[in-house]
Amino acid sequence: MRLLEISGLTKRFGGLLAVSQFDLAVDAGEIVGLIGPNGAGKTTVFHLIAGFHVPTSGEIRFKGASLVGDKPHAICRRGLTRTFQIVQPFAGLSVIENVMVGAFNRESDAGAARRSAQEIVDFVGLGPRRDDLASSLTLSDRKRLEIARGLATRPELLLLDEAMSGLNPTEIEAIIGLIRSIHARGVSLLIIEHVMQAIMALSHRLVVLHHGEKLAEGSPAAVASDQRVIEAYLGESA
Repeated sequence: MRLLEISGLTKRFGGLLAVSQFDLAVDAGEIVGLIGPNGAGKTTVFHLIAGFHVPTSGEIRFKGASLVGDKPHAICRRGLTRTFQIVQPFAGLSVIENVMVGAFNRESDAGAARRSAQEIVDFVGLGPRRDDLASSLTLSDRKRLEIARGLATRPELLLLDEAMSGLNPTEIEAIIGLIRSIHARGVSLLIIEHVMQAIMALSHRLVVLHHGEKLAEGSPAAVASDQRVIEAYLGESA
């Protein structure tokens, strides 16, 4: 089943063409990696999918229905959720209270939202810190909290924006394991990531964005050996 289908996606900011005629598809059960140099337009694509920007032209469809013009909260309620590269939890709330904010996307009762949030907090490995203020968390735990808030909305498709940036190798391995566990729960994923060993290991398919345009698409092995991708992004040492 095709979850996400993007065709001809274009976004202009004044005279700047940020994304140009971009096509992308994500099927149910897939992990797709979106890679490319800084400034390539990856996060703009996420903003467009999740309703934070409106496309200049093009179409975005989720489970067959257009998302163009929908507000972020409405898109989230339909089963598509995104996380943010720069994590900004509600610093004055506890870990579990932060996750409850996401749970209220599906639950109207506070008790049910807390129970749902507790299960997610345990799942991402933050159970021992559930009552700690979000402001007290390490970067690694803030990344886990960001993922937890997304999961609490019960997404069918989760968009992860650099969930491993700034982490050390041990922390990266732990997040890779968490992402695999999320996928095993039946959640499909579209992932922006610069940590190449992680995105290569996780993705079924990679899409390379360069100057707002699709440069390449294929299996991790095929993309890694594509001379255009090596020249534009990976470098000869890759």
